[in-house]
Amino acid sequence: MQFEKYMHLERYGNAEVEDIEVGVVYAFPKLDGTNGQLWWDKDKGLMAGSRNRTLYLGNDNAGFYAYALSQVKFTQFFNWHYKLRLIGEWLVPHSLKTYRDDAWHKFYVFDVQDENGNYLPYDTYKPILDNFGIDYLAPLAILKNPSYDQIQHTLNKNVFLIKDGEGIGEGIVLKNYNYVNKFGRVCWAKVISNAFKETHHKEMGAPIINGDLVEEKIVEKYVTTHLVEKVYAKIEIEYDGWTSGHIPQLLNTVWYDLIREEMWDIMKDFNNPRIDFKLLKSLTIAKIKELKQEVF
Repeated sequence: MQFEKYMHLERYGNAEVEDIEVGVVYAFPKLDGTNGQLWWDKDKGLMAGSRNRTLYLGNDNAGFYAYALSQVKFTQFFNWHYKLRLIGEWLVPHSLKTYRDDAWHKFYVFDVQDENGNYLPYDTYKPILDNFGIDYLAPLAILKNPSYDQIQHTLNKNVFLIKDGEGIGEGIVLKNYNYVNKFGRVCWAKVISNAFKETHHKEMGAPIINGDLVEEKIVEKYVTTHLVEKVYAKIEIEYDGWTSGHIPQLLNTVWYDLIREEMWDIMKDFNNPRIDFKLLKSLTIAKIKELKQEVF
């Protein structure tokens, strides 16, 4: 096996995951760590990757590869299941700091793939992982044809690994193992806690947004502290620290995420507006500087 980039989680309500709620849906907690994967190479042994690249000792995504190599359970697992890939979250501090002290620096599997890239259902891989004592995310709920209210209820009860009295987690991930989207791809949907009501404003009811420039409205709504802090934390982990030399990457990555992940919702929320993207980018950069003043 070799490195394979993990799928992009689509925001629930996007065309990419339209009708994912039709059928049996597994709702999993979404952790705010860094994506990781493990697989077995017949020549090199245990291998690891981040979301975007193969890892090596000394360049191992905040210690993830070193951790994996130190855990006998992973080698034992792959001795028996060398055709499988483990995908999960390496829980190191990002923007969410309310996880229990004993939760950090562990790898929580949330997907398992076979050698052909097929995703195994939770009920199939759970007993396999149990046999080797490997941590994994269990579903918060298994829902049949869930409504928005049921999804919100599940979202609001996500306290997995969260300290008592410290609120809820980042969000949830919806998986329908029988689902293929209208473009022929397997996709999972994410629901982020602080954006759920905005995503479904018609059903939940949301205030009218006033203002003169649509670009200002977009930035106000979508360039959030959560987004900026999440991107900052990922860069800090990637380079084992922060320097001012990473500022361009921070600015460009937030801009990329705004366009890549939010544009469908922006077009819906603002009724297919005419957007001046040069102005939108300038306002986005200004907002990042406002929210992260200490690094500028």
